[in-house]
Amino acid sequence: MRIWTIANQKGGVGKTTTTLALGSRLAHRGFRVLLLDLDPHASMTQALGLAAEPPTPGVLELFDEPPQPIAGLRRSTPVEGLSLIAGQPGLATLERRAGQRPGLGRALGVALSDVAHAYDYALLDCPPTLGLLMVNALAAADRLIVPTQTEPLAQFGLQGIARTAAMVSRSRARPLPISILPTLFDKRTRVATDTLAEMRTRFEAQSWNDAVPVDTRLRDIHHLLGPDGNDSQARGLPAYSRALDWLLASDHLDEVAS
Repeated sequence: MRIWTIANQKGGVGKTTTTLALGSRLAHRGFRVLLLDLDPHASMTQALGLAAEPPTPGVLELFDEPPQPIAGLRRSTPVEGLSLIAGQPGLATLERRAGQRPGLGRALGVALSDVAHAYDYALLDCPPTLGLLMVNALAAADRLIVPTQTEPLAQFGLQGIARTAAMVSRSRARPLPISILPTLFDKRTRVATDTLAEMRTRFEAQSWNDAVPVDTRLRDIHHLLGPDGNDSQARGLPAYSRALDWLLASDHLDEVAS
């Protein structure tokens, strides 16, 4: 099982949309996919039809003592082959446990190892803050995917997550490949095109040479989870399909190199 962590230390860059789009694209291609919602806001969980109240057992229970088996926390989704471990508001309380419970920084990696035989990919949707949940997700990851809005302020978040990834790589003694995915790109604006050009110059080896355009259809969960289809007006899903091709090729190159 390959673990992709979707993270950025800035909000509003399309992390949850990216997780859902890539996860459903993988499932439509026949892969077995597990989504983990690590955000206390549980946006992905609610988008997939699970109620916020009362919270559905999910990620929080992986940090119990002892942790609940991850296999018993899986929930089905409207897409065949796509499963979910739900997020809950209680995830916001985990930081208080970190100082009292050694080993919590590896809880997700340990839990995912128990279901590695059952899935081809696990996609981890992170909150936009550097804390226990993001550290867990980065420590477990085979690849870090960084959705990055094409505007100047987003560059600060990109630089921050790149520094964090380098720190995690050193601490876990194995490299963490980074794939930067430009999102919410509006080619009509000068600021977007200039930001995209700067991003590609600064992170040439790690940045996708395309971009996910602004597409209001991506706000519709039914459209987002569905196959690409033949809608000539749709721009977002075809872009995510191209991004997935790039990510799969990058994984293959990493495997050959190792």
